[in-house]
Amino acid sequence: MRVVLLGPPGAGKGTQASVLIKKYKALHLSTGDLLREAVKLGTAVGKEAKTYMDRGELVPDEIVARMITDKLRSAPTQNGFLLDGFPRTGKQAEILDAALAELSLPLELVIYFETGAATILSRLTGRRVCRQCGANYHVVNIPPKKAGVCDACGGELYQRTDDQEATIKNRIEVYNRQTKELIDYYQAKGLLKKVSGDLEVEQLFGIVSGVLKSAGLV
Repeated sequence: MRVVLLGPPGAGKGTQASVLIKKYKALHLSTGDLLREAVKLGTAVGKEAKTYMDRGELVPDEIVARMITDKLRSAPTQNGFLLDGFPRTGKQAEILDAALAELSLPLELVIYFETGAATILSRLTGRRVCRQCGANYHVVNIPPKKAGVCDACGGELYQRTDDQEATIKNRIEVYNRQTKELIDYYQAKGLLKKVSGDLEVEQLFGIVSGVLKSAGLV
């Protein structure tokens, strides 16, 4: 399978990706993780990306695409890959297509998690993170044993600024504006399948697995 997962913040893409890669042994390409790894390892593309990050600028799309293709060249891809976090715009989709074409690994499917604003707000405003070890919790779905305290290390749990309601609403607005052209792009290519991101993890996994099977990818 060669698949892109699309959806707004809080749609559950990361959760589904973790379940899917465990089940189908595909390579998970999270652009945030790839960026951190490349910088940490000091690769050529990582050093280039770091010059932008050190100036507080966004890493250019072409560099992100190169990180993805570098990873695909070096990692096992016999079971395919799931791409999460890129592309976010039509331009990025075109850059990604060109990069994957060079590797003869064109996308086979794009799954879009349609998710209501109420669901996103509930999921993200309830999220808590440990200041010490970075473990994630949710006040309803994954509560710690003791309120405000990390089960793993005893560190303080806090709410990230970008998980506050006003910030989330703005993130949703920005995402919807950016993604309209992306959805149109993949629909025109006949690659887009929509699923409901409002569903619980197990139910949604069953639907996503069905989509992969009907596409002949698993």
